[in-house]
Amino acid sequence: MKSCGVIVEYNPFHNGHLYHLQQAKKITGADVIIAVMSGNFLQRGEPAIVDKWTRAQMALSGGADLIIELPTAFCIQPADYFAKGGISLLQAIGCDQVCFGVESGEAEDFQKLAECLADETAEIEKRFKEVRNNGMTYAAQMQQIIADLFPSKNLDLSMPNSILGLAYAKENAKYANPMVLHTVKRSGSGYHEQEIMPQEKMASATAIRKTLREDTDLLHALNRLKEVIPETTAKALANAELVSWETFWPYLKYQLTIQSVVELRTIYQMNEGIEYRLKEKSKEAKNFGHFISLVKNKRYTWVRLQRLCLYILLNVKTEEMMEELQSPKAVHILGFNKKGQAFLNHMKKESNLPLLNNIQQKNSSLWQFDIKAGEVYNLGFSALAKPQDFRRQPLRQK
Repeated sequence: MKSCGVIVEYNPFHNGHLYHLQQAKKITGADVIIAVMSGNFLQRGEPAIVDKWTRAQMALSGGADLIIELPTAFCIQPADYFAKGGISLLQAIGCDQVCFGVESGEAEDFQKLAECLADETAEIEKRFKEVRNNGMTYAAQMQQIIADLFPSKNLDLSMPNSILGLAYAKENAKYANPMVLHTVKRSGSGYHEQEIMPQEKMASATAIRKTLREDTDLLHALNRLKEVIPETTAKALANAELVSWETFWPYLKYQLTIQSVVELRTIYQMNEGIEYRLKEKSKEAKNFGHFISLVKNKRYTWVRLQRLCLYILLNVKTEEMMEELQSPKAVHILGFNKKGQAFLNHMKKESNLPLLNNIQQKNSSLWQFDIKAGEVYNLGFSALAKPQDFRRQPLRQK
């Protein structure tokens, strides 16, 4: 079967994602679309607004044929590790092609630049060390370094999707049989657009989440969003409990209260004495947003702090994270339709990673980090929630 992979978050699934899937199928001629989807915590260091099972159902309803989970350790990282996790899973199951959304540039541009960067790895690492903590975002630093090293390469890497696209291309190029790359131009609102634009059929996930959080009447919010999200997404959201960082603020504050600065220093990415500032400001903060605004400075951007807060919330030690980031340990199946099932039956013989259809005690060692993350995520629900991993069967779309 001809296959195409997409690496996604779907927080939540909206019309832009629907367009991406439709274009991916059209451009590649794939028989099956495989979505590698983040679990319950996301790349910008925040909890997903609804859990991974709800979002997997949205994806299946929107046209994906097979949903596999990107392990948490890779989900909550900058672009390079995020891409490493997604590309390695697609490679492990024998995917032919990968399609990603960008603001500008063609697949060939990303592939050529990735090849150039591979030849200049040492120089790029040297320059990153030189500009470290200069207050610029990762994207801005990368854009500047590439502009200096390769002035003839005119890709705009100031946008998050372009940075991710380049990371996918770089990771893909490491394999003996790389997947064919394809791009889809982003349509409609920008990645960080905060508002739902009148008459637009597409809106950013940021604007959609903002609308859902600020409107105290969920049904009214969903009515406002009806032009920019599929009906299946609206139905799923109407029946779900929505969470945000504010939901988890008491648990984060608890960790910052009970852990000493010595203990906090063992948390992944905790450096430069930021542990003192985190403990101090947690005593003053009224909520999570207020806390981040108190801690944020030139060296620590909002996203970097959010990720660090996730590492504290999950109590992730440096050694533990580095072990997880070596490579995914298994392919966790979240859902499939008939096409996805046919692909699974074919790839079982080919995959170089074990498949997890039902996590139980005997195979839980392959998914221990994610089980812990799921249990923490479930603390955000007011009612007793089903386990996120143990004994959950993949969703089946007829």
